[in-house]
Amino acid sequence: MSADQDAVDERIQDAAERGDLSELRRLADAGSSDAADQLIETATELGALDELRRLAAGGNQDAADQLAELTEE
Repeated sequence: MSADQDAVDERIQDAAERGDLSELRRLADAGSSDAADQLIETATELGALDELRRLAAGGNQDAADQLAELTEE
């Protein structure tokens, strides 16, 4: 793993711990699939339905699945 990847991973972890959806979104939009996965997980934990809707509308099936789970309760 490269030093760049380590730095990105650290930023993802830090953002997740803070519940910083905008930072996770920025990293995901820059092409990090790990950030995208963490964004979905964090948005789910926070009940951030708008973020999950945005991701699902963009074609992210995991986000769509989480959204369906949260909204059926």
